[in-house]
Amino acid sequence: MSYSSIADRLPGFLRRHILHFEASIEDALAEFARGVGAGDRVLDAGAGEGRHSKYFSAARYCGVDLAVGDAGWNYGGLDAIADLEALPFRDGAFAACINIVTLEHVRRPQRVLRELALALRPGGRLLLVVPHEWEVHQAPHDYFRYTRHGVAYLLEQAGLEKIEVRPVGGYFRLLARRLLNGLQFFTGGARWIGFLPAALLVAPPALVLPFLDFLDRDRNFTLGYICTAEKTK
Repeated sequence: MSYSSIADRLPGFLRRHILHFEASIEDALAEFARGVGAGDRVLDAGAGEGRHSKYFSAARYCGVDLAVGDAGWNYGGLDAIADLEALPFRDGAFAACINIVTLEHVRRPQRVLRELALALRPGGRLLLVVPHEWEVHQAPHDYFRYTRHGVAYLLEQAGLEKIEVRPVGGYFRLLARRLLNGLQFFTGGARWIGFLPAALLVAPPALVLPFLDFLDRDRNFTLGYICTAEKTK
């Protein structure tokens, strides 16, 4: 059991406070989905188990993944199993595309973004979420972390325009998250004995620190970035 699975059992407002990054992604998906027309084709590139499909119930959602990231996931609901560097669709097939915390798992991110741009029709939009300060996950398929400048450059090189890159939280939210991450070392077997004392130690500052996040105006310390871009031609 991870701290995030425990957090999922908390009241909604407290969960949003603790899992700010995940809550921000959910908000971004909901906002992005409102700009997708009924019947429009939406590509979820790196869909995993397809949990983002719920945001696009009025659209024609298409989930694609290579299905190697997590052995415990059920990839049975995918519309296609494919390498994101070589999508099995014609150019301009989609009105919108999402790529949510996936770009760190591909070996050639620039080629993947170029492929996503090709899949978009003129006027099509991309919602991209990338990590900046994250632990290694889904090993060994975990290759990169991104700065705001690096991801903007990759989007530009893919031929996309109207690029916006927004950091999700600053130093104090990052520090709070890292404190809570430490609870994973007190799970499993006899280590559970130390879980409650550890939680009593790290939880109070982890709950308070996010209220200081306004002090970090530059947001150079952040968990990751939510990005949008458009294919204008």
